Amino acid sequence: MKIKEVSALYHITADTLRYYERIGLIRNVPRTPSGNRDYTQENCNAIAFIKCMRSANVSIDGLCRYMDLYHQGDQTWEERKEILLHERDKLTTQMQSIQQALERLNKKIAMYEQGSECASK
Repeated sequence: MKIKEVSALYHITADTLRYYERIGLIRNVPRTPSGNRDYTQENCNAIAFIKCMRSANVSIDGLCRYMDLYHQGDQTWEERKEILLHERDKLTTQMQSIQQALERLNKKIAMYEQGSECASK
């Protein structure tokens, strides 16, 4: 697949795809004889994983570390698992904070809907 197609499919800019390749998150992207990128299914699988992890607020550094380990092979399985567990814990904490904020907003909205004087606080 050409970069434009991959960009549209994953809703990622071509610049971001080139950046991910430059820093090693996406590796071994074949080129056509004219030098254009021609993404494989393996490249697309990596992009889908990267996009998922970025939407979970995994840092670029964390992703780079994970992908480096991934490319080293099965002997890094335990370390990769630890990275994912750590990221899951961070995401769970973020979700709890967001849930608390949502509950507070909902209470505030309910006060406004009831015309409560407490709503101004």
